[in-house]
Amino acid sequence: MGTLGRAIYTVGFWIRETGQAIDRLGSRLQGNYYFQEQLSRHRTLMNVFDKAPVVDKDAFVAPSASIVGQVQVGRGSSIWYGCVLRGDVNSISIGSGTNIQDNSLVHVAKSNLSGKVLPTVIGDNVTVGHSAVLHGCTVEDEAFVGMAATLLDGVYVEKHAMVAAGALVRQNTRIPCGEVWGGNPAKFLRKLTEEEMAFISQSAINYSNLAQAHAAENAKSLDEVEFEKVLRKKFARRDEEYDSMLGVVRETPAEITLPDNVPPGKVPKAA
Repeated sequence: MGTLGRAIYTVGFWIRETGQAIDRLGSRLQGNYYFQEQLSRHRTLMNVFDKAPVVDKDAFVAPSASIVGQVQVGRGSSIWYGCVLRGDVNSISIGSGTNIQDNSLVHVAKSNLSGKVLPTVIGDNVTVGHSAVLHGCTVEDEAFVGMAATLLDGVYVEKHAMVAAGALVRQNTRIPCGEVWGGNPAKFLRKLTEEEMAFISQSAINYSNLAQAHAAENAKSLDEVEFEKVLRKKFARRDEEYDSMLGVVRETPAEITLPDNVPPGKVPKAA
């Protein structure tokens, strides 16, 4: 941020502070007719009485996610934008290298029809797709839960098992290792191939790497963000490794691409 930009930012800050001070003064003058508006401030991590989240320092939690109560998140795991993990009446445990993708909900059961008190346990290197709902269930290591799937109380997903996108898995269902279940209600569809099992493991690794890039971006200060805006205008491309992590492909215009055997500065003139 340049000198002029910093000055404008400072003036704007003073104006906002002055406006808030005037609002407080006006509220006091209103006396008994005073109405104070309560603002709901979002908190990524929130206690419930003595129950506090425990998040590993190497885990990524998106700014718009909410982790509430007795929730444990392991090393290298990622909780993405809009997720809610609510461990208020029981506990939630998430292992290492697991990704809970955008807008997913993880909750627990204090009581149900079977009279069981059920926490939610998610193992290592698990992929949980966007907008999934996991309630009082267990998902073992390297399992896969598809987008918008719902796992109800007592569901047990074994290692290397897959729940298809949009599936509704009924209470107390057990999905064996190496099987794909889908539908509403979910039922056995087929066996997983070796390639699909390898994909589950690779998916967790890919999301762990991507989470590092998002964590770095979210940690930047306003000055760093503004400085990078200037750099982007000056340079048309960024580091190739960084681009590949974000899935960005930048094509070089044909007119500035040189053959391998033609050094820069020795470009033949057009006829």
